Amino acid sequence: MITSVTSNISALQAFSKQMAVSANNVANALSDDFKKSLAINTEGENGLVQTIITKIDIPDSLVDDPLTTTGGLKELSNTDIAEELTDQIITSQGFKANTKVIKTYEETIGSLIDLIG
Repeated sequence: MITSVTSNISALQAFSKQMAVSANNVANALSDDFKKSLAINTEGENGLVQTIITKIDIPDSLVDDPLTTTGGLKELSNTDIAEELTDQIITSQGFKANTKVIKTYEETIGSLIDLIG
């Protein structure tokens, strides 16, 4: 059972990293030339959750830059706020599920100790 809790704790850490990456994407969504990152959770050694963070270097739209007198273009951020919001909801639910498993484990251990003690 301890191995299960360890896996849940690693999942909580992974979901925290995933949320931080998404929050950074949202915070920089209006920054010109910003490239979003993507956090992918995978199974690592011993059943632990591992997070792989990659930068998505897909170019976005070019628009007229009103701050230049030469009529130059600037590239917008490739961050989609709606996509980030749905990712954050999924991440939040994963975090809640793993928290509930740990809480249930602690309650079960507490009940066993009460029976023994």
